[in-house]
Amino acid sequence: MADGVLAGIRVADFSRVLAGPYATMMLADFGADVVKIESPAGDDTRAWRPPVDAAGESTYFGAVNRNKRSVVCDLGTEDGLAAARRLAETADVVVENFRPGVMERFGFDEASLRAVNPRLVYCSITGFGRDAGAALPGYDLLVQAVGGLMSITGAPDGEPSKVGVALVDVLTGLNAFSGILLALRQRDATGVGSRVDVDLLGSLLAALTNQASSTLATGDAPGRLGNAHPSIAPYELFTAADRELVVAVGNDRQFSAFAETIGLPALGTDQRFATNQERVRNRDALRAAIAPALAARTAADWVAALSAARVPAGLVNSVAEAFAFATALGLDPVVVTTDPETGRSSRQPATPIRLDTAPAVHRTPPPLLGAHDARWAEHDDHPGGERTEP
Repeated sequence: MADGVLAGIRVADFSRVLAGPYATMMLADFGADVVKIESPAGDDTRAWRPPVDAAGESTYFGAVNRNKRSVVCDLGTEDGLAAARRLAETADVVVENFRPGVMERFGFDEASLRAVNPRLVYCSITGFGRDAGAALPGYDLLVQAVGGLMSITGAPDGEPSKVGVALVDVLTGLNAFSGILLALRQRDATGVGSRVDVDLLGSLLAALTNQASSTLATGDAPGRLGNAHPSIAPYELFTAADRELVVAVGNDRQFSAFAETIGLPALGTDQRFATNQERVRNRDALRAAIAPALAARTAADWVAALSAARVPAGLVNSVAEAFAFATALGLDPVVVTTDPETGRSSRQPATPIRLDTAPAVHRTPPPLLGAHDARWAEHDDHPGGERTEP
């Protein structure tokens, strides 16, 4: 049995692609026994390649499936249905992101499973909820568009842009992870499980935070500002002599120190820029004054000088540079997991949540399709062996 704060919790993972698998990987990182139930073709992301890892497996699939076991259940057959049902009925948590109605058709809906296992925590992830939006396909790009994120992302004179990663799926996965933990805590208190519903659109709208609150308070929809901030200045990207850097001035003291450091101390006393509100109002004039000064030296020089003056600034790193930067800070951002039976290994980003008494445990690489079918056959009622009754 795995170590971790969630040791002893069994998860029947019917989810595919990103949001659900991200949530269940987080549960697995903290000790939950996650059994990934796959069709004979496997999770869609197994075929999303290139890129591939050293073993030829999809890196997309690998990103969200470590610490899990893979069991193939063909839900189009009686044997596959029976095997998946046994697992679902004996789990502590079921996670699914099928189209609404699919789990009911298979008999794996919340009501059917809870009739057998009242302690079950049932997590359903949808794109647009279970009501009027049930038929809409839950693709991250679509949600970024209809959820308003693309309208505030991109250059002011350019087209709306998506974020460079499926951020809505990740946010939704984190909400599912949090909701499952809340439901388990409630079960500890009441002895009864509950349903957790999360959807991509709701997750995005909540994550719009200040942009959402300004819209709701004023009725005015914010527009695209490129890399600038609607409420803070200077808080954006600049081009130095060799590459880009960002400057994130959050208060008047920082602005005074910034102006002094870049050799333009008069900006600190200029009434157009004396307060953040004035700087936001006069952002174009401020940028016109700043940009030539920052272009005169290398980005690394400016980052060093500004950091010494306690002004937030940083290089625009590539992903590889970002991991190197985090490593230099002692954050240990990369973990390597190795399959003890095959020796197959995988390098992945580490879990960002750190518990001093029960840390995450990165045990095994993402499983090959059906890698644990034999073990399932040996322990038909519960694929991990002996079942500890809740």
